[in-house]
Amino acid sequence: MKKEKIIIYQILPRLFGNTKSLNAINGSIEENGVGKLSAFSTDVLQAIKKMGFTHIWYTGLLEHATQTDYSKYGIRNDHPAIVKGKAGSPYAIKDYYDIDPDLAENVPNRMKELEALVERTHEAGLKMIMDFVPNHVARQYHSDVKPEGVVDLGENDNRTVPFDRNNNFYYFPEQAFSPEFELTIQGNTYSEFPAKATGNDCFSPHPCRNDWYETVKLNYGVDYSNGNHFFDPVPKTWFQMFDILRFWASKHIDGFRCDMAEMVPVEFWEWLIPQLKQEFPNILFIAEVYDPNRYRDYLRKGKFDYLYNKVGLYDTLRAITCGNQSARAITYCWQTVDDIHAQMLNFLENHDEQRIASDFFAGDAWKAIPALVVSATMYQNPFMIYAGQESGEKGMDAEGFSGLDGRTTIFDYWSVESLRNWYNHGKINSEALTSDQKRLRNLYIRILALCNTSLAVREGKFFDLMYVNPPSADFNPDKQYAFMRYAGNELLLIAVNFDDRPVDIRVFLPEQAFSYFEIDETCIRSAKELLTGTVLNEKVNRNSAYPIRLEKYHAKMIRFVLKSEKN
Repeated sequence: MKKEKIIIYQILPRLFGNTKSLNAINGSIEENGVGKLSAFSTDVLQAIKKMGFTHIWYTGLLEHATQTDYSKYGIRNDHPAIVKGKAGSPYAIKDYYDIDPDLAENVPNRMKELEALVERTHEAGLKMIMDFVPNHVARQYHSDVKPEGVVDLGENDNRTVPFDRNNNFYYFPEQAFSPEFELTIQGNTYSEFPAKATGNDCFSPHPCRNDWYETVKLNYGVDYSNGNHFFDPVPKTWFQMFDILRFWASKHIDGFRCDMAEMVPVEFWEWLIPQLKQEFPNILFIAEVYDPNRYRDYLRKGKFDYLYNKVGLYDTLRAITCGNQSARAITYCWQTVDDIHAQMLNFLENHDEQRIASDFFAGDAWKAIPALVVSATMYQNPFMIYAGQESGEKGMDAEGFSGLDGRTTIFDYWSVESLRNWYNHGKINSEALTSDQKRLRNLYIRILALCNTSLAVREGKFFDLMYVNPPSADFNPDKQYAFMRYAGNELLLIAVNFDDRPVDIRVFLPEQAFSYFEIDETCIRSAKELLTGTVLNEKVNRNSAYPIRLEKYHAKMIRFVLKSEKN
Protein backbone atom coordinates (compact mmCIF):
# COMPACT_ATOMS: atom_id res chain seq x y z
CA MET A 1 0.00 0.00 0.00
CA LYS A 2 1.49 3.31 -1.07
CA LYS A 3 2.09 6.06 1.43
CA GLU A 4 -0.28 8.99 1.54
CA LYS A 5 0.48 12.61 2.30
CA ILE A 6 -2.41 13.88 4.38
CA ILE A 7 -4.14 16.91 2.86
CA ILE A 8 -6.93 18.29 5.06
CA TYR A 9 -9.85 20.50 4.04
CA GLN A 10 -11.15 22.39 7.07
CA ILE A 11 -14.73 23.62 6.74
CA LEU A 12 -17.50 24.85 9.04
CA PRO A 13 -20.73 23.09 8.02
CA ARG A 14 -22.61 26.05 9.51
CA LEU A 15 -21.14 28.26 6.78
CA PHE A 16 -21.14 25.80 3.88
CA GLY A 17 -24.27 25.30 1.80
CA ASN A 18 -25.92 28.43 3.17
CA THR A 19 -27.30 30.08 0.04
CA LYS A 20 -28.78 33.14 1.74
CA SER A 21 -26.85 36.28 0.89
CA LEU A 22 -28.56 38.84 3.15
CA ASN A 23 -25.80 38.65 5.78
CA ALA A 24 -27.40 41.05 8.25
CA ILE A 25 -25.03 42.10 11.01
CA ASN A 26 -25.97 40.15 14.17
CA GLY A 27 -28.61 38.41 12.05
CA SER A 28 -30.66 35.54 13.39
CA ILE A 29 -30.76 32.08 11.87
CA GLU A 30 -34.03 33.04 10.16
CA GLU A 31 -32.48 36.16 8.63
CA ASN A 32 -29.06 34.87 7.60
CA GLY A 33 -29.66 31.16 7.24
CA VAL A 34 -27.31 28.35 8.15
CA GLY A 35 -25.56 25.48 6.40
CA LYS A 36 -26.66 21.90 6.96
CA LEU A 37 -24.87 18.57 6.99
CA SER A 38 -27.03 17.60 4.02
CA ALA A 39 -25.18 20.19 1.88
CA PHE A 40 -22.24 17.77 1.86
CA SER A 41 -23.79 15.65 -0.84
CA THR A 42 -21.99 12.87 -2.64
CA ASP A 43 -21.25 15.31 -5.47
CA VAL A 44 -19.76 17.89 -3.07
CA LEU A 45 -17.57 15.34 -1.34
CA GLN A 46 -16.36 13.85 -4.60
CA ALA A 47 -15.48 17.35 -5.80
CA ILE A 48 -13.47 17.95 -2.62
CA LYS A 49 -11.71 14.63 -3.12
CA LYS A 50 -10.86 15.58 -6.72
CA MET A 51 -9.25 18.79 -5.47
CA GLY A 52 -6.56 16.62 -3.89
CA PHE A 53 -7.81 16.30 -0.33
CA THR A 54 -7.54 13.11 1.68
CA HIS A 55 -9.29 14.26 4.88
CA ILE A 56 -12.07 16.69 5.72
CA TRP A 57 -12.25 18.39 9.11
CA TYR A 58 -15.86 19.27 9.84
CA THR A 59 -15.47 22.09 12.34
CA GLY A 60 -18.21 22.73 14.89
CA LEU A 61 -20.18 19.47 14.80
CA LEU A 62 -20.78 19.16 18.55
CA GLU A 63 -23.72 20.90 20.17
CA HIS A 64 -22.59 24.23 21.55
CA ALA A 65 -24.12 27.20 23.33
CA THR A 66 -26.31 29.33 21.07
CA GLN A 67 -28.86 32.12 21.20
CA THR A 68 -31.24 30.17 18.98
CA ASP A 69 -34.22 28.60 20.77
CA TYR A 70 -34.40 24.82 20.37
CA SER A 71 -36.41 24.19 23.54
CA LYS A 72 -39.28 22.58 21.62
CA TYR A 73 -36.86 19.75 20.85
CA GLY A 74 -35.96 19.23 24.51
CA ILE A 75 -32.74 21.25 24.27
CA ARG A 76 -32.21 23.76 27.05
CA ASN A 77 -31.83 27.40 26.08
CA ASP A 78 -28.59 29.26 26.85
CA HIS A 79 -28.56 32.66 28.47
CA PRO A 80 -27.51 35.19 25.78
CA ALA A 81 -25.19 37.04 28.19
CA ILE A 82 -22.80 34.07 28.11
CA VAL A 83 -23.01 33.24 24.41
CA LYS A 84 -20.67 34.88 21.93
CA GLY A 85 -22.68 35.80 18.84
CA LYS A 86 -26.15 34.72 17.74
CA ALA A 87 -24.90 31.33 16.58
CA GLY A 88 -22.41 30.88 19.42
CA SER A 89 -18.87 29.59 19.52
CA PRO A 90 -18.40 25.98 18.35
CA TYR A 91 -15.82 25.72 21.14
CA ALA A 92 -18.32 26.35 23.94
CA ILE A 93 -19.57 22.77 24.01
CA LYS A 94 -22.97 22.32 25.64
CA ASP A 95 -23.32 18.58 25.08
CA TYR A 96 -20.37 16.33 24.26
CA TYR A 97 -22.77 13.58 23.16
CA ASP A 98 -24.83 15.55 20.67
CA ILE A 99 -24.69 17.19 17.26
CA ASP A 100 -25.41 20.88 16.88
CA PRO A 101 -29.10 21.27 15.98
CA ASP A 102 -28.32 24.13 13.58
CA LEU A 103 -26.79 21.58 11.22
CA ALA A 104 -29.78 19.25 10.95
CA GLU A 105 -32.58 19.29 8.41
CA ASN A 106 -34.68 17.45 10.98
CA VAL A 107 -33.49 18.31 14.50
CA PRO A 108 -34.75 15.11 16.21
CA ASN A 109 -32.92 13.15 13.49
CA ARG A 110 -29.60 15.02 13.86
CA MET A 111 -27.50 12.04 14.98
CA LYS A 112 -28.69 9.92 12.07
CA GLU A 113 -27.87 12.79 9.73
CA LEU A 114 -24.35 12.83 11.17
CA GLU A 115 -23.99 9.08 10.72
CA ALA A 116 -25.13 9.43 7.11
CA LEU A 117 -22.49 12.16 6.59
CA VAL A 118 -19.78 9.84 7.93
CA GLU A 119 -20.89 7.20 5.44
CA ARG A 120 -20.99 9.64 2.49
CA THR A 121 -17.57 10.99 3.42
CA HIS A 122 -16.04 7.54 3.40
CA GLU A 123 -17.79 6.55 0.18
CA ALA A 124 -16.19 9.60 -1.47
CA GLY A 125 -12.75 8.31 -0.47
CA LEU A 126 -12.23 10.90 2.27
CA LYS A 127 -11.47 10.42 5.94
CA MET A 128 -13.34 12.41 8.55
CA ILE A 129 -11.92 14.57 11.34
CA MET A 130 -13.97 16.27 14.04
CA ASP A 131 -13.18 18.54 16.96
CA PHE A 132 -12.54 17.33 20.47
CA VAL A 133 -12.64 20.25 22.91
CA PRO A 134 -11.08 18.93 26.13
CA ASN A 135 -10.11 22.07 28.04
CA HIS A 136 -13.44 23.80 28.61
CA VAL A 137 -17.20 23.59 28.13
CA ALA A 138 -20.10 26.05 27.90
CA ARG A 139 -21.05 27.68 31.21
CA GLN A 140 -24.46 26.00 31.09
CA TYR A 141 -23.20 22.58 30.03
CA HIS A 142 -25.97 20.01 30.07
CA SER A 143 -26.34 16.84 28.05
CA ASP A 144 -29.88 16.13 26.90
CA VAL A 145 -28.98 12.88 25.14
CA LYS A 146 -26.15 11.38 27.21
CA PRO A 147 -26.06 7.58 27.20
CA GLU A 148 -27.67 5.73 30.05
CA GLY A 149 -25.48 5.70 33.14
CA VAL A 150 -23.46 8.79 32.14
CA VAL A 151 -23.24 11.50 34.81
CA ASP A 152 -23.22 15.09 33.56
CA LEU A 153 -20.06 17.11 34.00
CA GLY A 154 -20.24 18.95 37.30
CA GLU A 155 -23.33 17.08 38.43
CA ASN A 156 -21.70 15.50 41.50
CA ASP A 157 -19.05 18.15 42.15
CA ASN A 158 -18.26 19.35 45.67
CA ARG A 159 -18.91 23.07 45.18
CA THR A 160 -17.80 24.05 48.68
CA VAL A 161 -14.09 23.82 47.83
CA PRO A 162 -11.99 25.52 45.11
CA PHE A 163 -10.39 22.25 44.06
CA ASP A 164 -11.13 18.57 44.46
CA ARG A 165 -9.36 15.96 42.36
CA ASN A 166 -12.71 14.41 41.43
CA ASN A 167 -14.50 17.65 40.62
CA ASN A 168 -15.02 18.42 36.95
CA PHE A 169 -14.79 22.19 37.52
CA TYR A 170 -12.93 24.72 39.66
CA TYR A 171 -15.02 26.84 42.04
CA PHE A 172 -14.97 30.08 44.01
CA PRO A 173 -16.97 29.10 47.11
CA GLU A 174 -19.34 31.74 48.45
CA GLN A 175 -18.68 33.97 45.40
CA ALA A 176 -21.07 34.68 42.56
CA PHE A 177 -20.01 34.88 38.94
CA SER A 178 -19.67 38.61 38.38
CA PRO A 179 -17.76 39.43 35.19
CA GLU A 180 -16.75 42.90 34.12
CA PHE A 181 -19.80 43.25 31.89
CA GLU A 182 -23.59 43.17 32.14
CA LEU A 183 -25.35 39.86 32.81
CA THR A 184 -28.90 41.17 32.38
CA ILE A 185 -30.46 41.09 28.90
CA GLN A 186 -34.08 42.13 28.39
CA GLY A 187 -34.74 41.81 32.09
CA ASN A 188 -33.28 38.31 32.31
CA THR A 189 -30.17 37.98 34.49
CA TYR A 190 -27.71 35.12 34.29
CA SER A 191 -26.65 33.83 37.68
CA GLU A 192 -23.94 31.35 38.66
CA PHE A 193 -23.22 30.48 42.26
CA PRO A 194 -20.67 29.52 43.20
CA ALA A 195 -18.70 30.94 40.31
CA LYS A 196 -16.59 28.60 38.19
CA ALA A 197 -13.15 29.28 36.69
CA THR A 198 -13.16 30.45 33.08
CA GLY A 199 -11.75 28.36 30.22
CA ASN A 200 -8.65 30.40 29.42
CA ASP A 201 -7.22 29.69 32.90
CA CYS A 202 -8.89 32.77 34.33
CA PHE A 203 -9.04 31.77 37.98
CA SER A 204 -11.26 34.62 39.07
CA PRO A 205 -15.04 35.09 39.31
CA HIS A 206 -14.56 38.37 37.41
CA PRO A 207 -13.54 37.59 33.80
CA CYS A 208 -13.48 40.43 31.28
CA ARG A 209 -14.71 40.65 27.70
CA ASN A 210 -11.34 39.43 26.41
CA ASP A 211 -11.54 36.23 28.44
CA TRP A 212 -13.27 33.08 27.25
CA TYR A 213 -16.11 34.04 29.55
CA GLU A 214 -18.63 31.79 27.76
CA THR A 215 -16.71 28.71 28.94
CA VAL A 216 -15.64 27.01 32.18
CA LYS A 217 -12.31 25.29 32.74
CA LEU A 218 -12.28 21.51 33.15
CA ASN A 219 -10.35 19.94 36.02
CA TYR A 220 -7.89 17.18 35.09
CA GLY A 221 -6.39 16.86 38.55
CA VAL A 222 -4.19 19.95 38.60
CA ASP A 223 -4.50 22.26 41.59
CA TYR A 224 -3.51 25.54 39.98
CA SER A 225 -3.34 27.33 43.33
CA ASN A 226 -0.13 25.47 44.17
CA GLY A 227 0.78 23.56 41.01
CA ASN A 228 0.27 20.13 42.59
CA HIS A 229 -0.86 17.23 40.41
CA PHE A 230 -3.29 14.51 41.48
CA PHE A 231 -3.13 11.94 38.69
CA ASP A 232 -2.98 8.72 40.71
CA PRO A 233 -5.57 7.40 41.09
CA VAL A 234 -6.91 8.61 37.76
CA PRO A 235 -9.21 11.65 38.15
CA LYS A 236 -12.87 11.29 37.24
CA THR A 237 -12.65 13.78 34.36
CA TRP A 238 -10.14 11.53 32.59
CA PHE A 239 -12.58 8.61 32.50
CA GLN A 240 -15.41 10.87 31.33
CA MET A 241 -13.35 12.26 28.46
CA PHE A 242 -12.28 8.77 27.44
CA ASP A 243 -15.93 7.67 27.28
CA ILE A 244 -16.79 10.70 25.12
CA LEU A 245 -14.02 9.99 22.62
CA ARG A 246 -14.88 6.31 22.52
CA PHE A 247 -18.50 7.25 21.79
CA TRP A 248 -17.48 9.24 18.69
CA ALA A 249 -14.78 6.83 17.54
CA SER A 250 -17.41 4.09 17.52
CA LYS A 251 -19.25 6.12 14.87
CA HIS A 252 -16.27 5.60 12.55
CA ILE A 253 -14.73 9.04 12.95
CA ASP A 254 -11.17 8.85 11.58
CA GLY A 255 -9.50 11.49 13.72
CA PHE A 256 -9.80 14.23 16.30
CA ARG A 257 -8.41 17.75 16.14
CA CYS A 258 -7.88 18.48 19.83
CA ASP A 259 -8.53 22.10 20.71
CA MET A 260 -5.94 23.80 22.95
CA ALA A 261 -4.41 20.43 23.80
CA GLU A 262 -1.52 22.02 25.70
CA MET A 263 -3.95 23.45 28.28
CA VAL A 264 -4.65 19.85 29.32
CA PRO A 265 -1.92 17.88 31.17
CA VAL A 266 0.24 15.80 28.84
CA GLU A 267 -0.16 12.93 31.30
CA PHE A 268 -3.85 12.74 30.38
CA TRP A 269 -3.02 12.29 26.69
CA GLU A 270 -0.33 9.73 27.59
CA TRP A 271 -3.04 7.77 29.40
CA LEU A 272 -5.86 8.26 26.90
CA ILE A 273 -4.49 8.00 23.36
CA PRO A 274 -2.83 4.56 23.61
CA GLN A 275 -5.98 3.16 25.22
CA LEU A 276 -8.25 4.45 22.49
CA LYS A 277 -5.86 3.26 19.80
CA GLN A 278 -5.97 -0.25 21.19
CA GLU A 279 -9.59 -0.39 20.09
CA PHE A 280 -9.35 2.03 17.14
CA PRO A 281 -5.75 1.63 15.91
CA ASN A 282 -6.03 3.88 12.85
CA ILE A 283 -7.58 6.89 14.55
CA LEU A 284 -5.59 10.15 14.33
CA PHE A 285 -4.96 12.74 17.02
CA ILE A 286 -3.99 16.27 15.99
CA ALA A 287 -3.00 18.71 18.73
CA GLU A 288 -3.34 22.48 18.79
CA VAL A 289 -0.10 23.27 20.66
CA TYR A 290 1.61 26.65 20.50
CA ASP A 291 4.61 26.29 22.82
CA PRO A 292 7.58 24.93 20.79
CA ASN A 293 9.28 23.90 24.02
CA ARG A 294 6.49 21.37 24.56
CA TYR A 295 6.22 19.95 21.05
CA ARG A 296 8.26 16.83 21.72
CA ASP A 297 6.53 16.23 25.04
CA TYR A 298 3.11 16.11 23.40
CA LEU A 299 4.39 13.90 20.57
CA ARG A 300 6.59 11.48 22.47
CA LYS A 301 4.92 11.37 25.85
CA GLY A 302 1.44 12.50 24.89
CA LYS A 303 1.39 10.19 21.83
CA PHE A 304 -0.16 12.70 19.42
CA ASP A 305 0.20 11.91 15.73
CA TYR A 306 0.52 15.54 14.59
CA LEU A 307 0.90 19.06 15.98
CA TYR A 308 -0.01 22.45 14.56
CA ASN A 309 3.02 24.07 12.91
CA LYS A 310 1.84 27.55 13.84
CA VAL A 311 4.59 29.02 16.00
CA GLY A 312 7.20 28.17 13.43
CA LEU A 313 6.45 27.72 9.77
CA TYR A 314 3.12 29.58 9.68
CA ASP A 315 4.45 32.62 11.54
CA THR A 316 7.63 32.61 9.45
CA LEU A 317 5.89 32.34 6.08
CA ARG A 318 3.38 35.00 7.04
CA ALA A 319 6.18 37.40 7.99
CA ILE A 320 8.05 36.72 4.74
CA THR A 321 4.89 37.12 2.66
CA CYS A 322 4.23 40.48 4.31
CA GLY A 323 7.81 41.64 3.69
CA ASN A 324 8.76 41.61 7.36
CA GLN A 325 11.31 38.79 7.31
CA SER A 326 13.91 37.26 5.01
CA ALA A 327 13.23 34.02 3.14
CA ARG A 328 16.41 32.74 4.79
CA ALA A 329 14.36 32.30 7.97
CA ILE A 330 12.71 29.21 6.44
CA THR A 331 15.96 27.28 6.85
CA TYR A 332 16.18 28.08 10.55
CA CYS A 333 12.50 27.29 10.90
CA TRP A 334 12.70 23.72 9.60
CA GLN A 335 15.94 23.07 11.44
CA THR A 336 14.25 23.72 14.81
CA VAL A 337 11.82 20.84 14.21
CA ASP A 338 13.89 18.65 11.89
CA ASP A 339 13.68 15.65 14.21
CA ILE A 340 9.86 15.86 14.31
CA HIS A 341 9.09 17.44 10.92
CA ALA A 342 7.01 14.45 9.78
CA GLN A 343 4.56 15.16 12.61
CA MET A 344 4.06 18.88 12.05
CA LEU A 345 0.80 19.94 10.38
CA ASN A 346 1.42 22.87 8.01
CA PHE A 347 -1.17 25.48 7.07
CA LEU A 348 -1.55 29.10 5.97
CA GLU A 349 -5.14 29.60 7.13
CA ASN A 350 -7.54 28.16 9.68
CA HIS A 351 -10.54 29.48 11.60
CA ASP A 352 -8.32 31.22 14.18
CA GLU A 353 -6.08 33.02 11.71
CA GLN A 354 -6.68 35.96 9.43
CA ARG A 355 -7.42 35.30 5.78
CA ILE A 356 -4.43 35.68 3.46
CA ALA A 357 -6.34 38.01 1.16
CA SER A 358 -7.58 40.21 4.02
CA ASP A 359 -6.22 43.70 4.57
CA PHE A 360 -4.75 42.41 7.83
CA PHE A 361 -2.50 39.83 6.13
CA ALA A 362 -1.29 40.03 2.51
CA GLY A 363 -4.26 41.85 0.99
CA ASP A 364 -3.97 39.62 -2.09
CA ALA A 365 -4.31 35.84 -2.18
CA TRP A 366 -1.74 35.56 -4.98
CA LYS A 367 1.01 36.92 -2.76
CA ALA A 368 0.94 33.71 -0.72
CA ILE A 369 1.60 31.29 -3.60
CA PRO A 370 5.33 31.00 -2.69
CA ALA A 371 4.37 30.26 0.92
CA LEU A 372 1.76 27.77 -0.27
CA VAL A 373 4.29 25.83 -2.33
CA VAL A 374 6.82 25.75 0.51
CA SER A 375 4.26 24.76 3.13
CA ALA A 376 2.65 22.05 0.99
CA THR A 377 5.72 20.47 -0.65
CA MET A 378 8.71 20.87 1.65
CA TYR A 379 8.22 17.58 3.51
CA GLN A 380 5.97 14.53 3.67
CA ASN A 381 4.04 15.93 6.61
CA PRO A 382 0.31 16.89 6.49
CA PHE A 383 -0.94 20.12 4.99
CA MET A 384 -4.26 21.89 5.59
CA ILE A 385 -6.41 24.34 3.63
CA TYR A 386 -9.24 26.39 5.17
CA ALA A 387 -12.38 26.42 3.02
CA GLY A 388 -12.48 29.52 0.84
CA GLN A 389 -8.70 29.96 0.89
CA GLU A 390 -8.47 28.33 -2.51
CA SER A 391 -10.78 31.02 -3.94
CA GLY A 392 -9.05 33.95 -2.27
CA GLU A 393 -11.68 34.57 0.40
CA LYS A 394 -10.93 37.98 1.94
CA GLY A 395 -12.72 37.64 5.29
CA MET A 396 -13.35 41.39 5.33
CA ASP A 397 -16.85 41.22 6.81
CA ALA A 398 -18.03 42.68 10.13
CA GLU A 399 -20.48 39.89 10.83
CA GLY A 400 -21.66 40.77 14.33
CA PHE A 401 -19.87 39.47 17.39
CA SER A 402 -16.95 38.88 15.04
CA GLY A 403 -16.01 42.36 13.90
CA LEU A 404 -13.92 43.46 10.95
CA ASP A 405 -10.77 41.49 11.75
CA GLY A 406 -9.86 39.63 8.58
CA ARG A 407 -11.30 36.36 9.88
CA THR A 408 -14.35 34.42 8.80
CA THR A 409 -16.70 34.39 11.77
CA ILE A 410 -17.20 31.31 13.92
CA PHE A 411 -19.70 33.12 16.16
CA ASP A 412 -22.35 34.47 13.78
CA TYR A 413 -24.90 33.18 11.29
CA TRP A 414 -23.34 34.10 7.95
CA SER A 415 -22.60 32.91 4.46
CA VAL A 416 -19.24 33.17 2.72
CA GLU A 417 -19.51 34.48 -0.82
CA SER A 418 -16.63 32.46 -2.28
CA LEU A 419 -18.04 29.21 -0.84
CA ARG A 420 -21.59 30.15 -1.75
CA ASN A 421 -20.58 30.78 -5.35
CA TRP A 422 -18.66 27.50 -5.63
CA TYR A 423 -21.54 25.56 -4.05
CA ASN A 424 -23.83 27.34 -6.53
CA HIS A 425 -27.08 25.91 -5.14
CA GLY A 426 -25.68 22.39 -5.19
CA LYS A 427 -24.29 22.49 -8.74
CA ILE A 428 -20.68 22.46 -7.43
CA ASN A 429 -18.97 24.35 -10.23
CA SER A 430 -17.06 27.51 -10.96
CA GLU A 431 -19.74 29.30 -12.98
CA ALA A 432 -20.35 31.97 -10.34
CA LEU A 433 -16.67 32.53 -9.53
CA THR A 434 -14.67 35.38 -10.99
CA SER A 435 -11.97 34.62 -13.56
CA ASP A 436 -9.33 35.44 -10.94
CA GLN A 437 -10.92 33.04 -8.45
CA LYS A 438 -11.02 30.31 -11.09
CA ARG A 439 -7.33 30.78 -11.89
CA LEU A 440 -6.40 30.69 -8.21
CA ARG A 441 -8.48 27.57 -7.55
CA ASN A 442 -6.93 25.80 -10.51
CA LEU A 443 -3.44 26.59 -9.26
CA TYR A 444 -4.30 25.35 -5.77
CA ILE A 445 -5.68 22.15 -7.25
CA ARG A 446 -2.51 21.56 -9.29
CA ILE A 447 -0.32 22.08 -6.23
CA LEU A 448 -2.47 19.89 -3.98
CA ALA A 449 -2.61 17.14 -6.59
CA LEU A 450 1.19 17.03 -6.72
CA CYS A 451 1.31 16.36 -2.99
CA ASN A 452 0.26 12.78 -3.66
CA THR A 453 0.87 12.20 -7.38
CA SER A 454 4.52 13.23 -7.08
CA LEU A 455 6.50 10.48 -5.41
CA ALA A 456 9.20 12.98 -4.41
CA VAL A 457 6.71 15.26 -2.64
CA ARG A 458 4.71 12.43 -1.09
CA GLU A 459 7.60 10.55 0.46
CA GLY A 460 10.92 11.88 -0.81
CA LYS A 461 14.04 13.24 0.86
CA PHE A 462 14.53 16.99 1.32
CA PHE A 463 17.62 19.12 0.66
CA ASP A 464 17.78 22.84 1.43
CA LEU A 465 19.79 24.78 -1.18
CA MET A 466 20.06 28.08 0.65
CA TYR A 467 23.47 27.50 2.20
CA VAL A 468 25.06 27.29 -1.25
CA ASN A 469 23.10 30.20 -2.70
CA PRO A 470 24.30 33.34 -0.91
CA PRO A 471 23.38 36.85 -2.06
CA SER A 472 24.48 37.50 -5.64
CA ALA A 473 23.36 39.07 -8.88
CA ASP A 474 21.68 35.73 -9.68
CA PHE A 475 19.96 34.98 -6.37
CA ASN A 476 18.45 37.05 -3.54
CA PRO A 477 18.01 34.81 -0.48
CA ASP A 478 15.89 37.46 1.19
CA LYS A 479 13.24 37.05 -1.51
CA GLN A 480 13.87 33.61 -3.04
CA TYR A 481 13.94 30.17 -1.49
CA ALA A 482 15.01 26.92 -3.17
CA PHE A 483 15.15 23.26 -2.21
CA MET A 484 15.18 19.79 -3.73
CA ARG A 485 13.12 16.64 -3.16
CA TYR A 486 13.94 13.15 -4.33
CA ALA A 487 12.37 9.68 -4.39
CA GLY A 488 12.47 6.73 -6.82
CA ASN A 489 13.27 8.06 -10.28
CA GLU A 490 11.99 11.58 -9.59
CA LEU A 491 14.12 14.58 -8.64
CA LEU A 492 12.41 17.90 -7.94
CA LEU A 493 13.94 21.37 -7.90
CA ILE A 494 11.54 23.81 -6.28
CA ALA A 495 12.13 27.55 -6.24
CA VAL A 496 9.80 30.29 -5.03
CA ASN A 497 9.82 34.06 -5.36
CA PHE A 498 8.42 36.25 -2.56
CA ASP A 499 9.36 39.40 -4.48
CA ASP A 500 6.87 41.79 -6.11
CA ARG A 501 8.72 41.60 -9.43
CA PRO A 502 9.74 38.78 -11.78
CA VAL A 503 13.33 37.58 -11.54
CA ASP A 504 15.77 35.47 -13.50
CA ILE A 505 17.75 33.44 -11.01
CA ARG A 506 20.43 30.78 -11.13
CA VAL A 507 20.18 28.13 -8.43
CA PHE A 508 23.46 26.45 -7.54
CA LEU A 509 23.14 22.65 -7.23
CA PRO A 510 25.96 21.30 -5.04
CA GLU A 511 27.77 17.99 -5.14
CA GLN A 512 26.43 17.26 -1.65
CA ALA A 513 22.82 17.16 -2.85
CA PHE A 514 23.50 14.47 -5.44
CA SER A 515 25.59 12.49 -2.98
CA TYR A 516 22.83 12.74 -0.37
CA PHE A 517 20.25 11.50 -2.85
CA GLU A 518 22.71 8.90 -4.23
CA ILE A 519 21.98 9.85 -7.83
CA ASP A 520 24.03 10.74 -10.91
CA GLU A 521 22.86 13.73 -12.93
CA THR A 522 23.90 11.95 -16.13
CA CYS A 523 20.93 9.63 -15.58
CA ILE A 524 18.44 12.48 -16.00
CA ARG A 525 16.50 11.85 -19.22
CA SER A 526 13.78 14.53 -19.15
CA ALA A 527 12.63 17.68 -17.36
CA LYS A 528 9.24 19.36 -16.98
CA GLU A 529 7.87 22.28 -14.99
CA LEU A 530 4.94 20.76 -13.13
CA LEU A 531 2.76 23.83 -12.54
CA THR A 532 2.61 24.70 -16.24
CA GLY A 533 3.48 21.41 -17.95
CA THR A 534 6.29 23.09 -19.89
CA VAL A 535 8.99 20.71 -21.16
CA LEU A 536 12.50 22.00 -20.37
CA ASN A 537 15.83 21.44 -22.14
CA GLU A 538 18.34 22.86 -19.65
CA LYS A 539 20.94 20.32 -18.56
CA VAL A 540 21.59 19.58 -14.90
CA ASN A 541 25.14 19.42 -13.65
CA ARG A 542 26.32 19.08 -10.09
CA ASN A 543 28.29 22.04 -8.75
CA SER A 544 26.73 24.33 -11.32
CA ALA A 545 23.87 26.82 -11.47
CA TYR A 546 20.48 26.04 -12.98
CA PRO A 547 18.62 28.98 -14.62
CA ILE A 548 15.01 29.65 -13.61
CA ARG A 549 12.60 32.43 -14.52
CA LEU A 550 10.27 33.23 -11.62
CA GLU A 551 7.26 35.50 -11.92
CA LYS A 552 6.39 37.77 -9.00
CA TYR A 553 4.87 35.96 -6.02
CA HIS A 554 5.18 32.65 -7.82
CA ALA A 555 7.02 29.34 -7.95
CA LYS A 556 8.51 26.72 -10.23
CA MET A 557 8.46 22.98 -9.53
CA ILE A 558 10.84 21.31 -11.98
CA ARG A 559 10.65 17.53 -12.26
CA PHE A 560 13.68 15.62 -13.53
CA VAL A 561 13.03 11.99 -14.43
CA LEU A 562 15.92 9.57 -14.00
CA LYS A 563 16.58 6.54 -16.17
CA SER A 564 16.79 4.28 -13.14
CA GLU A 565 16.13 4.55 -9.42
CA LYS A 566 19.79 4.41 -8.44
CA ASN A 567 23.00 4.85 -10.35
